Amino acid sequence: MYSQGLKKIKPLDFAQPEMESELTVRHAYIFRQPEQTPTTINPETPMDAKAPAHQAAAKPSGRAWLLKLLPDNIGGPLIGLALLLVVFSFSSEFFFTLRNGLNILDQVTVLGILAIGMTAVIVIGGIDLSVGSVLAFSMMMLGWLYQDQGLALGLAIPIAIATGMLAGLVSGLLITYARLPAFIATLTMMSVARGLANILTEGRQIVGYPEWFTSLATVRHFGFLSATVGLFLVMLGVAWVFLRFRAGGRNLYAIGGSPEVARLSGIKVRAITLWVYAISGALAGIAAVTMAARLDSSQPSAGLTLELDAIAAVVIGGASLSGGVGSVGGTLVGVLIIGVLRNGLNLLGVSPFIQQVVIGVVIALAVTIDTLRRRSNSAH
Repeated sequence: MYSQGLKKIKPLDFAQPEMESELTVRHAYIFRQPEQTPTTINPETPMDAKAPAHQAAAKPSGRAWLLKLLPDNIGGPLIGLALLLVVFSFSSEFFFTLRNGLNILDQVTVLGILAIGMTAVIVIGGIDLSVGSVLAFSMMMLGWLYQDQGLALGLAIPIAIATGMLAGLVSGLLITYARLPAFIATLTMMSVARGLANILTEGRQIVGYPEWFTSLATVRHFGFLSATVGLFLVMLGVAWVFLRFRAGGRNLYAIGGSPEVARLSGIKVRAITLWVYAISGALAGIAAVTMAARLDSSQPSAGLTLELDAIAAVVIGGASLSGGVGSVGGTLVGVLIIGVLRNGLNLLGVSPFIQQVVIGVVIALAVTIDTLRRRSNSAH
């Protein structure tokens, strides 16, 4: 066909510029018309003739959307929570009641706020052992400013939160610039913050806050929701959206998966790590304000072992201590498991010391399951 087409081209006079465009057009016509074969697509056939069927197949179903909304690795924690609810419901007649359910929500609010920050820290492959002590430091700062220095409580609250954020920022600087391991840096801050909490008031507690402040944790709006629980739920929703749907949240997972690969891909690993620890400290400050409102006091011994409970809640919820895995939804389930476990054991009259042993066993089981899961994934 090509040879027949070429015979139609007349000899050219290259001295005539206007013939160049004719040559170009005829060559374009010749080489754009291959012979049609059974497998050749007709150029006149619309390319999107089957697009509706393809789009219909690609459109996510309701189940796909549900799976997208639910965090990964949440099946096991949900089953564990359901089993605890069933066991304690049969063990105590006071457990499965609306009043006790609301009481559990009140009890887990402080732990839940700490666990939100701990989720981000663990997702990037870090650890924060200082949140319990930072909570105590922020709590004592609140009471010291309000009672000893006579500062208005409305001003003391943001300063207390900023105190927690500053402590987290120092931990982040030690990790990112001094190159200390996260374990050592936050262990250092844990000791320093606990010492400062005692220095502020020479170890004495501060009692007595305004009624409007304590009512934030005691008055239930709409008959079931206190302001502190509402704040926790709002923060939980914001953190869930950020980690699940925002590019910044995906950056945290990338850092946890491989900091070096994340850095080479343009992610500011050092800056993000710094701010993750700062936010964890700020959340410890918010948790301190919440606890002060609930207890109507500030105590330098507050927050003892809360860092372990926060880590346990995140790991029980399906996060990996090696980083790159974790979710806010899973953390919520982990927080509820710890809250239900403590509440149920209290109703059964179990000693607090035995409760701590039980929580330790639960942590060990969660870490063991995480280790086995990672080995299974690496084997495949």
